[in-house]
Amino acid sequence: MRFCSLLAALALTSVHAAEPPKPTHADVPYGVHPHQLIDIHLPPKGEGPFPALLWYGGIWKASKHAVDVNRFFPHGIAVIAVEVRTMEDATADKVKEPISYVLEDAMSAVKFVCENAAKWNLDPKRIALGGGSQGALPALYVGCTAPELVTCIAAYRCQPTIDPKRMQEWVPGVKWGSPALGCSFEESLKRREELLPVIKKWSPDWLLHKTAAPMYFENEWGMTKPADITQNNYDVHCPAWAVGFQKLALAAGATCYVKYPGHPTEGYDDIWSFIVKQLTAKTPTP
Repeated sequence: MRFCSLLAALALTSVHAAEPPKPTHADVPYGVHPHQLIDIHLPPKGEGPFPALLWYGGIWKASKHAVDVNRFFPHGIAVIAVEVRTMEDATADKVKEPISYVLEDAMSAVKFVCENAAKWNLDPKRIALGGGSQGALPALYVGCTAPELVTCIAAYRCQPTIDPKRMQEWVPGVKWGSPALGCSFEESLKRREELLPVIKKWSPDWLLHKTAAPMYFENEWGMTKPADITQNNYDVHCPAWAVGFQKLALAAGATCYVKYPGHPTEGYDDIWSFIVKQLTAKTPTP
């Protein structure tokens, strides 16, 4: 099921700054497509090289989402907003696996930043990735497939799988992700066994291993739907996704924290303290 633009915007409101900050370097291309862009926000003080948080935007509609830089500038951390080619772009280009555009670009953006880190006084060995809602999927993919490039992963109220069967197991009745696999959700569920090789190629839950980058999930709602939240909004953003993913991560030997109301995490107050502590530690700790 595809998000409308309004729902996607509402899903991210609480993780963004009230007013979008002006980038130090805006619309820097990391590829030739007009949606392959990054905005770089460098701390105004400090000598660097600065660790950096790359935060991914939309995977249906092209967008950048910069988190509040004031959470990170005091700690000498740069923030980079990443825009990727979307599944809408892939569908227009008749790509068989639309999710491939999103996740290939997610990887390309990280490599581009690492290769050009000296130009912006960044530390390529201290890179965190994150995203809110749909934007966390690219971060999780890179953190599982190229952990050597990543210090940690931050996932806020997100959906960490494109496997329709696992979605239904974690959140019964939910429909999400189409057309990641090139078809509707209903068709992907019906054809799941046939599509399993594609799912295993791209879905973070199938790519987990013990050396995956440390991951931290946070949800602002608990395991019971608040009365003022629609069922659809809750189903897509509830912590059951993170809990289901965490079970798989821990079974694979990976480090994975999950926080939601009534379920704190030892050593970290929230997703933001996790990022700061991981990026500023002399040796990142699990």
